[in-house]
Amino acid sequence: MKLTKMVLSLVLFASLTFAQEKEYTKEDWQRDMQQLTEQKAQLQKDIAATKEEVKKLKDQLAGMKTEEEAMNELYALVGATKADVDAYRNKVNDLEQKVRTKTPEVTDRENELNELLASKIAALPEFYGRLQAIKRAIASWKEEIEREKQAKKEETKEYTVVRGDCLWNIAKKKDIYANPLAWPNIYKANRDQIKNPNLIYPKQTFKIPALSDEEKARYDRIRSNYKPAPRQTAN
Repeated sequence: MKLTKMVLSLVLFASLTFAQEKEYTKEDWQRDMQQLTEQKAQLQKDIAATKEEVKKLKDQLAGMKTEEEAMNELYALVGATKADVDAYRNKVNDLEQKVRTKTPEVTDRENELNELLASKIAALPEFYGRLQAIKRAIASWKEEIEREKQAKKEETKEYTVVRGDCLWNIAKKKDIYANPLAWPNIYKANRDQIKNPNLIYPKQTFKIPALSDEEKARYDRIRSNYKPAPRQTAN
């Protein structure tokens, strides 16, 4: 109503201003009043329509569920409670961190992912995309491991045993590992020939696989902490 009065006032003001510059006849006045009456009627229709729309929106809002009610209803569809979903979320967060930092072993992370995917909770919008991203990251991680294995396989050397050799001394050679404590790597790579790591024989040919960065670091740590046993002296 205030809007209608304002429009009428502006139009009347403009009409009076114009009348001062030109003779304002009765016909002019009747024409202007007709226009104003039509504008008023249209404004009243618009106001009524707006009020009706506001009423519909209020009715819709009153019938809408709260966010908590909507989420509980969604959880019920997968047979879970809020506590179940919270626990599941913690597991997803933990797995994302492990995969991001490549916490070994990759097979353990893959098993964790499969366990999460087996739950109906995995279908919830909050988790579906995240789990698919973890799946892709694990696949990429496995491909990286395979590439490293292949590269390591291609770098494998061979060594033929001579009289007086032992795995310790072979591993100690500069052109092998330059670290005697890495001898288990030779043993594991040649289990088909070595039944007892203390017994090897001349003319045996062993595969000498290259150490990965992780293995090299591990054997270096072992060597830094290694303290040889004191020699026994005869009485």
